[in-house]
Order: sequence, then C-alpha cells, then structure tokens
Amino acid sequence: MNEAAREQARPPYRAWFESLHDPQEKYGLNEVVYKARDGALLQVVHDAAALSQTSGEGWKEIFARRAGRHEWPYGSGVWGKKEWVLPEIEDGNVVSMYEGHSNLFWAERYGREVGLEDLWIKLCGNSHTGSFKDLGMTVLVSQVKQMISDGIEIPAVACASTGDTSAALSAYAAAAEIPAVVFLPRGKISLAQLIQPVANGAIVFALDTDFDGCMEIVKEVSERDGVYLANSMNSLRIEGQKTVGIEIVEQFDWEVPEWIVIPGGNLGNVSALAKGLDMLVDLGLVSKRPRICVGQAESANPLYLSYLKEFEVFEPIAARPTVASAIQIGNPVSIEKAVDALRRYDGVVEQASESEIVEACAAADRTGLFNCPHTGVALVAMQKLVKRGMIRSSDRVVVISTAHGLKFTDVKLDYHRMELSGLMPEVPNPPIELPARYQGVRDRMLQEIEMRFSG
Repeated sequence: MNEAAREQARPPYRAWFESLHDPQEKYGLNEVVYKARDGALLQVVHDAAALSQTSGEGWKEIFARRAGRHEWPYGSGVWGKKEWVLPEIEDGNVVSMYEGHSNLFWAERYGREVGLEDLWIKLCGNSHTGSFKDLGMTVLVSQVKQMISDGIEIPAVACASTGDTSAALSAYAAAAEIPAVVFLPRGKISLAQLIQPVANGAIVFALDTDFDGCMEIVKEVSERDGVYLANSMNSLRIEGQKTVGIEIVEQFDWEVPEWIVIPGGNLGNVSALAKGLDMLVDLGLVSKRPRICVGQAESANPLYLSYLKEFEVFEPIAARPTVASAIQIGNPVSIEKAVDALRRYDGVVEQASESEIVEACAAADRTGLFNCPHTGVALVAMQKLVKRGMIRSSDRVVVISTAHGLKFTDVKLDYHRMELSGLMPEVPNPPIELPARYQGVRDRMLQEIEMRFSG
C-alpha cells in the first residue's frame, strides 16, 4: 500500500485557528485572520482525538517510513508529519523544497572546550534559503496556494523582515507563482540577506526604520489592502517551525535531550519549539520534556528583562544595533506564547553582549563550525549556564543554529580584519600577505604551524 492509500485509510484529521484565551473562538485555516477578538494571537489547534487513534509507536513508524523518500510531499521534514501540520491541504497545493532533515552535528571538539561531553548543534541553516524560516514558510505559502485554488482572492503575501523571513517568503512564493512583498529596515541587514528576495523577484522595500517600524507597515497593508500577512504572528508559520523540536528528538532515536538552547527575537521560534515537543508528549511518543533556554542579544533583550522580573512585567524596548541583526527586535509579537512555553519547560533566558557574541562565533568556527551571529547568542547563553552549573557537563545539550554563517560573512570578515566598530577581536585570523617567493612563504608557514599547533 503506498502512502496516499494509507492516508485515505486513516481517520480524518482536522485543524483550525483558535484564540489563546477563548477555546470557543475558532476560525477555519482558510480564513484571513491573524488575531482573536480581544487582540491576542491565535494558535493552530489539531483534533487530538483523531491523532490519538494512532499510537505513539505507530506515529514513529509512519515518520520513519516517509523520511527522505520521494513520494510527494512526504519526503520533507515538515510534510512527513503532514497530519500534525496541515492535515486537510491537498497534496497538489503543497509548496515544498524538501526542507527539514537538517544535520544534527555532534560538536565534540567545541563541547570539550566549553566543558560539555554531549553537545550538539542543530544546523537549521542547512536549508533551501539558509535558515529555519523555511520550515514555517512552506506551511504558510502552501495554505495560501490552497486558499487561492479555492477561489479566495489574495493579491500578494507580505512580511516585515530582518533578512531570513524575507528570503524564505520570496523563494516559496516564487515557486508557487504568488506575488511577494517584503519590507526591510534599510542598511540593517547583510548583503547576502538583501539579495535573496531581490533575486527571487519579490517587491522589496528598504525603509528608513527598524524591524518594529517595518512590522507596523506590513500590518497596515494587510488590514487595508488584503495582502496576506506572512510574519510569525500568523500562526501557520508556527506549525512548520514546531517540527524542529520533533526532528531533534527523532534524530536521537526518540530520546529527549536535557536542554535545548535557542536564540530569540520575535519569539515565534520559542513557542514553536515547545509546541512540537508538547505534541510528542501528548501523543505518547515520549514521556520526558527538555528544559529550554532562550538567548537574546543584550541590545535587544525585552524577554530577558521580563525574565528577571519572573515574567510578571513585560515592556517593549527600542532595540539597539547588534551584529545579531535578525533578532534586533524590541517588541516581539509572540511574547505571550513564548512566556507560556518557557513556563511549561522550566525555561531560562540569558543575554549576550556584542563582544561575547563575536567571540563565541569565532571560537566555535575554529572547531569546524561556521555560525551565524544569532547562533553565537545561543552559544553564549549555553556557556553561561554551564559556568553556573545549571547545565551539567554530562547533560545532552542541543543548540539550535538558526541560519547559515554564509549569510553573515560581512560580520566575520570585519572580525578577522579587526574592523568591528568598538570591538577588539581576541583571535583574529587575517590572510597573511607575502611576496610569492618560496623561502619566505616556507619560513612563515613553518613559523605559523609551530606557533598555532605545537603543545
């Protein structure tokens, strides 16, 4: 029996939008709605009774059978879990780049250097557009394609972005032949991030504001002009992003790590991570929960400041410039979901200074990694918990790397050229410029080998 036939033999699965505060307030996933009547964000809720008719071991077998195969669309790390994501969408309307199944890298050398025996880096940047945002965008754009095929008029999809969201939206919208509009803060993203939506044919606006200002613009055009909002306040994105937590546990043969550390900006990724882990517990695939740590840049740390007050108070801030530009967000839209997730997962929030971020990246890169600055924020948070003894040396720890380092070569080049404003690098490694003469090159080569690797 092929996968399509097996799916027809299973009970019907359903999902819908539901208010965070009122379970009676529900909307269909094909409705253009982003918030509940009281202004709270919505969440996607699944028919747990139908999902529970398959045992935890049964779901494990289904996911294993689909992984890496080419029966559309199940080979994707997201769509291999279709019943848990968008169960009612037609396969022909799925827009997928076979995202997910990213490498879970055993950082053995780096772990030894920071005092951990079992450190892993989930390389979500090893994806079609180079970031974890692909996981959510495949779901959102697929649902939009389904809505358009059902006769719903959607002139375009749009997002505010600090880089990675715009890249993912532009690529998936281009594949689906849906117009995409992106709003970026001018001069505040890397060249590599800017060129992605440009190359994919999106309508790109570089605005004289920060991310929060771009977010206000995109909310206004969605409300007034019917353009479909693709930011993480749209709960469809969370449905794809939640698969990263499921995938981590699956890659460990369904053993749950003690800690998962993730960088946080707009905070949709934090709530998504917890939601995927919730489903594993609720549907009987695992019985243990990990602890979650969120790292924030000190220049954009409203969640950290709220954490210091036990989440009793949250105040938006004016985010300052940071090398971790994708999380330079002072008023995260998913704050309520993130706080709820951290409370459920005995969560911790830490912050990282600019110097700590670049030095953590440099140290990790010298062990074979190639991290984005946002991953550097998570690495700093992890190291602080290790030093405090909160993370034990024997704990299994997973740090989620949200984007590929190649998107941020400008920061890395400035570090190694010693040109980072206000920062003096500790381990710069600039190219050695010499005349092309054997003796001089040989002498310097042997000198460098001796200096760097002896002892």
